[in-house]
Amino acid sequence: MNKTSRGSVLVAAAVLAACAAPRETQQADPSPPSAEVKASKERDALAREEAIRDAALHRRMAATHRAERETSIATRTAHPVPAPFIGPCCPSVLPPQANTERYQHLDDNPVKLAAEHPVSTFSIDVDTGAYANVRRFLNAGQLPPQDAVRVEELINYFDYDYAPPATRDTPFSVTTELASAPWNSEAILLRIGIKGFEVSAAERPAANLVFLIDVSGSMQSPDKLPLLKNAFRLLTNQLTERDRVSLVVYAGSSGVVLEPTRGSEKRKILSAIDRLEAGGSTNGAAGIQQAYELAREGQIDGGINRVVLATDGDFNVGVVDFEALLDIAERERASGIALTTLGFGTGNYNDRLLERLADAGNGNYAYIDTLSEARKVLVSELSSTLMTIAQDVKIQVEFNPAEVLEYRLIGYENRMLAREDFNNDKVDAGDIGAGHRVTALYEIVPTGGKGRVDPLRYGSRPGASISKHQELAYVRLRYKLPETTSSKLLEYPIAKGAVPDLAHASPDFRFAVSVAAFGQLLRGGKYVESFGYDDVEALAQAGLVKDRDGYRREFVSLVKLAQALGGEGAQQVGRVAE
Repeated sequence: MNKTSRGSVLVAAAVLAACAAPRETQQADPSPPSAEVKASKERDALAREEAIRDAALHRRMAATHRAERETSIATRTAHPVPAPFIGPCCPSVLPPQANTERYQHLDDNPVKLAAEHPVSTFSIDVDTGAYANVRRFLNAGQLPPQDAVRVEELINYFDYDYAPPATRDTPFSVTTELASAPWNSEAILLRIGIKGFEVSAAERPAANLVFLIDVSGSMQSPDKLPLLKNAFRLLTNQLTERDRVSLVVYAGSSGVVLEPTRGSEKRKILSAIDRLEAGGSTNGAAGIQQAYELAREGQIDGGINRVVLATDGDFNVGVVDFEALLDIAERERASGIALTTLGFGTGNYNDRLLERLADAGNGNYAYIDTLSEARKVLVSELSSTLMTIAQDVKIQVEFNPAEVLEYRLIGYENRMLAREDFNNDKVDAGDIGAGHRVTALYEIVPTGGKGRVDPLRYGSRPGASISKHQELAYVRLRYKLPETTSSKLLEYPIAKGAVPDLAHASPDFRFAVSVAAFGQLLRGGKYVESFGYDDVEALAQAGLVKDRDGYRREFVSLVKLAQALGGEGAQQVGRVAE
């Protein structure tokens, strides 16, 4: 966007804000403005200030992006470079040349013979950080490291029209669907979808939130603390009189910047956020401990009690041991205080730490690469982000060896559980927030088909067991209601029947499969045969009929970028933490 265009946008924003402001009418006997008028004027003033700050941040990030992208283009000769992609808000920043980003190494789930391993058990995952992080790499002109791509987080980034539960007696509904697999003519795909019940803003319980913000020297770039501050301004504007918010910062040491404050005191909260500046080393453990202490002091019975950590994850002083940090989060979750982690920035980004911290703290993990993503996570999906409706949700699928030769679970590599963990209520698993959607895809080769794995010479012959009511599989789910210790069981048979061609499956199904294929290609494409980015794009187009917010169309743009950047097999540019 050129200077003239940006200026026009600012002028237009100011004109719209002025038009939206309440107009004063002359009265014979003027009286003081009502509380409603005062509140409306204050909201309008805050909106104008936010628009000005956002525009300034966008200019800074755009300038940084252009300079670093030019450097990347000048040094890249192996692959063609696509035209710049303009995102829905502010673009991301290319990782610096000295890249020390950290990701957990994950191998793709293997193919398993149903006759030998009929049961598959895993924890649900509602995180979406991997998708935004992948988008950041692609928009900056690079393929992401393979270990940055967690396929289930790509799939779960999107909304699907799963039917909500009929009543709130059960916190979520379960939907299943079958169709042919596009990359393997011998296989079919089973989709398991979960949808949590929705709550309105008025229904959301009172929240006790502690913002824990990294203000160390590594947070100075525009895509870190400046973007972080704007993200927390968006969250602040969603708070109500019933909510309480505190603000803790950490660098070389930690400190309380804002004592517990009513959510209605927005100017006081925003003023504290505005004063934040970056500098110093990073003692993240000290900040986490102080934030939890403050959260315990203000704990609301029956309410939302949560620490929201925002950082690049580059902890370098104090307690820096990975397992010790996880122990802190695990201990504190027992007190009913959850941990949400929001990742920012590039170059030294520690995805591994932030994803695992959120898991240990019974929370969720998101990566904020643009202000649009901040609005999605902290405004549009606020109830999902903050309000837990079911805890320790586990899925177990038992495949019928009479009907299934082999299977593999797509994604969820670091969520796998032992079979016996399913019935063990002491084993932790993922939580679901209000309105959350969770999708899992299995690739299945029916008996009689050609599988990838040879059966054992002396094992049971596939198809020899007795078919029970012509079932393909049996799905079990366990979950706990918040503040309870005993799990509840749900069971759903998957009937054998005619499996439709993928072309006749629902648009949501086809779109989810396109995202799954995209993620697998970025991870090297081990199991997708000759299925390529052109095929992904064509399949995704069928799902664009349901795209209220434009996220699916953006996905198609990312597919085109990935194809232009080098095809299958993502390069490894970051330091992978085992």
